[in-house]
Amino acid sequence: MTSLIGSMISSLGVALKYRSLIGTANQASKVVALFSPEWTTVRFRYHADKVAKGPVQRRYGYEEKLFRGGLLPRTAYPDKPLPMPVYRPKNSWNEKRALFGQNDYIDILGPSNEISKKTLHPAQLLYNVPSWLRGVKGNEYQILLRKRKFLQQKNFPLSSPTKWATLNVRIKKLYKYLNTKTKSPFWKHA
Repeated sequence: MTSLIGSMISSLGVALKYRSLIGTANQASKVVALFSPEWTTVRFRYHADKVAKGPVQRRYGYEEKLFRGGLLPRTAYPDKPLPMPVYRPKNSWNEKRALFGQNDYIDILGPSNEISKKTLHPAQLLYNVPSWLRGVKGNEYQILLRKRKFLQQKNFPLSSPTKWATLNVRIKKLYKYLNTKTKSPFWKHA
């Protein structure tokens, strides 16, 4: 019996110790009881009222420094339209435009000189392309070897030693890569 009374007294002491916490929990439960989602006010009863009020103003008073108005350039006076240049039609019959593409079908038409019977390849007509690059087929390594062969005949190694050195470094790097990392077509049947 004494042990029962002792345990009751000790539990009463624990209850008195946590009395302040019990009171705050009680108050919190009252606040939760007051808040109910059924009692919240409706800002707009109908969507039409919300639309009639206009778009929501966000960040009122903030001035945007970045232009987010599209692709047109930002001007000091955004109300003024951008000035358009005066239309001047191009001369479609000047030499460059009139003769553009005249040699495109030279290989289809055949030889221009019936006596010699020699045909011109379209690659021979590419005068604006460097001579070492005209009509070349191949990978980067083969093209660079051809470029080196053409340029060493000229004064290129002495006139541009840095470019010559970088060309040789690139050739050496491609040589190592092609010989170590790629498969040769000659090893197909081995």
